[in-house]
Amino acid sequence: MKEKFYAYIQSLQDRICFALETLDGKASFQEDLWERPEGGGGRTRVIQEGAVFEKGGVNISGVHGPLPESMQAYFGVGESDFFACGLSLVLHPVNPMVPTVHANWRYFELYDKQGNVVDQWFGGGQDLTPYYLFDEDAVHFHSVCKQACDNHHPQFYTRYKERCDSYFWNAHRNEARGVGGLFFDYCRPGEELSLEQWYDFVTEVGDSFLPSYLPIVKKRKELAYSEAERDWQEVRRGRYVEFNLVHDKGTLFGLRTNGRIESILMSLPPKVQWRYDHQPEPGSREARLVEILKSPRNWMNKT
Repeated sequence: MKEKFYAYIQSLQDRICFALETLDGKASFQEDLWERPEGGGGRTRVIQEGAVFEKGGVNISGVHGPLPESMQAYFGVGESDFFACGLSLVLHPVNPMVPTVHANWRYFELYDKQGNVVDQWFGGGQDLTPYYLFDEDAVHFHSVCKQACDNHHPQFYTRYKERCDSYFWNAHRNEARGVGGLFFDYCRPGEELSLEQWYDFVTEVGDSFLPSYLPIVKKRKELAYSEAERDWQEVRRGRYVEFNLVHDKGTLFGLRTNGRIESILMSLPPKVQWRYDHQPEPGSREARLVEILKSPRNWMNKT
């Protein structure tokens, strides 16, 4: 399974990067191949200063070796070996009318000292972070996510949408990072689906990324915006940075397993602001976004 899924994310990375370069029309992805001293490596691709994307990364990695002590405690195991692979992407557009997007699809194996697999699971998801909220964009994104889920289990969309709302929550701000999407983890064989069925589900969600996001970008990328709206985008990006550095498990896992620092932190936007006690104008579009982010919304019913 690990070879099969790694081959899938290699292909998915190629497809996503090609589509994004084509849409941007100006910038191309810079590729870095890297190796992890303890075992494994990856293929980092970053796009910068484009016509559409100010900064973005679409990275894959496959790492293995002894599980660090900090992660042994996290997983509640003793000395073990592990294998982990996945694709992680973040895109920060130039135009504040275009939302930032994040996605990740991953597979993990844990071994005993004899090399036997003692645990294995899939995880992943995708979520949308707008700066100016167009309700129909959130509905579109969630509709595509729901269709991918419904093809495998009638409860998956509701379950993983709720987990996404719970996970991407900036607890210290008491607000959501964005309008959510899907988040699933520890999808093990025998728990509702076999390992092959989980693979089919996760890869369908991965394949749904471009249809979920690109139509939104195409619709919003030429909209006019002001410097004040650009400032608001950078203030909200500050909340994105806060989540990634304070709460995000993927960031912490990468740092604790001696991952490549440039690849781990590629999710951070290039321009960001923190303004003391910044409050949006009452009744403004900015204020509406903040109000909606105070509690998760069912975008299928828009309630």
